[in-house]
Amino acid sequence: MSVTAAAGFEAAGVSAGLKASGGLDFALVVNRGPLQSAAAVFTSNRAKANPILWSEQVIVDGAVAAIALNSGGANCFTGPQGFQTTHATAEAVGESIGVSAGDVLICSTGLIGEQLDRAKVLEGVIDATAHLSTDGGLDAADAIMTTDSVRKTATVAEGGWILGGMAKGAGMLAPGLATMLVVLTTDAALDASELDAALRAATRVSFDRLDSDGCMSTNDQVSLLASGASGVRPDLDQFTAALRAICTDLAKQLQADAEGASHTIDIEVVGALTEEDAVEVGRSVARNNLFKTAVFGNDPNWGRVLAAIGTTSAAFDPYAVDVSMNGIRVCSEGQPDQPRDLVDLSGRQTHVLIDLKAGSASATVFSNDLTTDYVHENSAYSS
Repeated sequence: MSVTAAAGFEAAGVSAGLKASGGLDFALVVNRGPLQSAAAVFTSNRAKANPILWSEQVIVDGAVAAIALNSGGANCFTGPQGFQTTHATAEAVGESIGVSAGDVLICSTGLIGEQLDRAKVLEGVIDATAHLSTDGGLDAADAIMTTDSVRKTATVAEGGWILGGMAKGAGMLAPGLATMLVVLTTDAALDASELDAALRAATRVSFDRLDSDGCMSTNDQVSLLASGASGVRPDLDQFTAALRAICTDLAKQLQADAEGASHTIDIEVVGALTEEDAVEVGRSVARNNLFKTAVFGNDPNWGRVLAAIGTTSAAFDPYAVDVSMNGIRVCSEGQPDQPRDLVDLSGRQTHVLIDLKAGSASATVFSNDLTTDYVHENSAYSS
């Protein structure tokens, strides 16, 4: 049931005519309370879409009654007219469910640099409001898809309370506080400051570690809404662990659906002096096109791994590093170890283990290969 798994939430997904395909393209998620606590993290891209500029102001007081999301247009670099469309959408949602526009988050996804059809969006608000239900989570998840091939949803049930979530994203996946569009809901009774702390801790090791193609979107937003409808106030550490689990689940779904990918690549870095070093090293490999194309060709070219990590500022001796691929240590202390022919990359899952031998910190970065299908899809799709 996605975002409606938690008590206190209703959702809908409708077709407002924003997509040429005529598919579902407008989603509405409403928090019926009794609490309306919320937190959100946003792209750190300086080029921000109008919905981000709006939502950054809405979240300041930690109170959110609803979130409206559209596919079929990013509403980014669309000037004052585009911002007015965002404002008008929030006003329409507020009027339709009886709340202030200042308590409505807005998300958009699609082409950059094209105006959204405001009339169609506002019609979508009316239609979605009429179809709100506790069973509407899956339609909402479908409505936010763009180049996604499947909907992405997840739920976690704990002692008397539930977390639900939906996500979209298949390209332009790179970190910066958040990636892609994600809506998370819970019926746990927590305040905004607690939600903010938990969300930042969870996204730091999930969505922030997803680096599919090194391209950061202008519209990225992860939102967490709490209704308190369960009446249960969980231990914050327990809640954060559950939130981390659902965020990781959704991040892995996004990784699996990355545009054109034939391999998912988990780059695990151990033996780092600091966690920051581990992340930097893992991300350097994730963004190395030579390595990514080698994996596409089922070639365990570990030399490209060492070349990539040598460009970082992390503390380690490159001539002491071990590299394993799918369980075969192909490099030991900067020299050849097991024959690369023993590495089987024919399956979709690829695991790269890098031991820096510089400390005890570790991190895993989630990525995928670079394929001809990715190039074709993104040469035919305007961003």
